[in-house]
Amino acid sequence: MFTSSTVSIPESSEVPRHLAIIMDGNGRWATRRMLPRTAGHARGVQAVRRVVEACGRRGVKYLTLFAFSSENWRRPQEEVSLLMRLFVQTLEKEVVKLEQQGVRLRVVGDLSAFEPHLRDLIQAAEERTRGNDLLHLTIAANYGGRWDILQAMRALLRERPDLADSPESLVEQDLAKHLSMAWAPEPDLFIRTGGEQRISNFLVWQLAYTELYFTEDYWPEFGAKELDAAFKWYRTRERRFGRTSEQLADKTR
Repeated sequence: MFTSSTVSIPESSEVPRHLAIIMDGNGRWATRRMLPRTAGHARGVQAVRRVVEACGRRGVKYLTLFAFSSENWRRPQEEVSLLMRLFVQTLEKEVVKLEQQGVRLRVVGDLSAFEPHLRDLIQAAEERTRGNDLLHLTIAANYGGRWDILQAMRALLRERPDLADSPESLVEQDLAKHLSMAWAPEPDLFIRTGGEQRISNFLVWQLAYTELYFTEDYWPEFGAKELDAAFKWYRTRERRFGRTSEQLADKTR
């Protein structure tokens, strides 16, 4: 398990080690072209392919994509059904390519809400790519940051019922190891496409010291060029983690 950025100072590099993305704007991209919203989601799958390949070439080690939030069930049933079908089709078509490209796939979230066939596909894909290490690709599906913290607390209390009587003994790492992505470092860079500027219940715990980048580009338009623009912006950031600029300057001398 990686150490929290609020406990120790993580290393920084020119390219983010862990990139997290909210893939927003599929429906609006389609609407502007007089297409059904579902067409935007289908086109968004192509953007996923481009970004996965670009991250692999640029040395990103962890890529986490927010595919379906726990609140997305509130969308029209037709759109939700289409998203589920796309998820199934993508798993069926892309896993072999991911395996060949050295990508390890994981899916995090409350998977109990999905149909058995989809859960079986997820399990098979995770198992098939388990030995890969070039890029760790995580799909957050039926995921919410508050859900993540709540399920971690439940797991912690099952493991340590004594904490109920001595809550002062609880430390951050006790809870963090039960989070759904405890095996990955915290994201260095967060990207949200589509023009909105909020994190929408995504990785609430993990984004504490992440650099936040918002772009007007809709997700179906996003590719290597747009990714490089985000990385260029990221390299301008002064990642202090509570320190002063003077301390950073002294360290580089």
